[in-house]
Amino acid sequence: MDTLHMLVNAVTVIFIAATMFAAGLGATIPALRGIFTNVPLLVLALLTNMVVIPLLGWGIGALFSLPSAAFIALVLVASSPGGPFGAKLAMVQSGDVVAGAAMQVLLATVGSLTFAPTVNGILTAADLGKDISLDVATLVRTVALLQLVPFVIGLLLRRYAAPTARSWHPAAAAVSNVTFLIVLAGMLLGNWSDVVALLGSLALLAGFVLAAAAFAVGTLLATGPSVRRTTMGGVAAVRNAGPALAAIGIAFGDQPAVLGALAAILLSGLAAALPIATVLSGRRSRPAAPDDTR
Repeated sequence: MDTLHMLVNAVTVIFIAATMFAAGLGATIPALRGIFTNVPLLVLALLTNMVVIPLLGWGIGALFSLPSAAFIALVLVASSPGGPFGAKLAMVQSGDVVAGAAMQVLLATVGSLTFAPTVNGILTAADLGKDISLDVATLVRTVALLQLVPFVIGLLLRRYAAPTARSWHPAAAAVSNVTFLIVLAGMLLGNWSDVVALLGSLALLAGFVLAAAAFAVGTLLATGPSVRRTTMGGVAAVRNAGPALAAIGIAFGDQPAVLGALAAILLSGLAAALPIATVLSGRRSRPAAPDDTR
């Protein structure tokens, strides 16, 4: 089991770095500039993802009276914006893919710095009855190193060696997808008894509700046409597993109960967000009714 945990930890590092490297390779300066210059959209997205959704995670965990491990996992997920699958949801729902990808990258980058203090503040205020305290400085340095450095390298390649960046991007994205599946499978297999124990709790429902609520809030607190607003909702609904995994390794000693809860909550969140995006895509692909008026 220790060998499995070591393997999962090693693959986790590759997953985080590959994800942000692929994000940098796929990002363009005009797309990022378009997000930065749209101040109302930017401010609302930051407010939604950095403040509202973490508070939603805290509130849902308290409302459902989750056990400590599941509560911690839910807060970790809620406090970690910019999941790479958010950009994929923009494609699934036939949304504003350029804005969705740019916002996902921006949120993941900013989240590298806000994740640790947000989690620490919520867990301290929640008073779980345990001496839980994160080494915020260490966690910020680790997450920033794993996310910001690969992203900047990828972005520089895209800016100054665009053909190389375009040719490398599919491989980097594939590594990100495959390593995510390996990490998820490792968490489930290595902590299967804890995952099974969650079936009798409200942890799965909490993850589902959080993702659905985040989708709704992200859509409501956005500007522009409906296509862009629902795209922002999809980006908000999918959280970034990388910082959460790093936090479990650094602050919680890879506790099986927390790892199992994290895997379950991530899966239930996808189970909520993906059908919403599919329904939106179906509505947008439906041909408009013919105008019979004369």
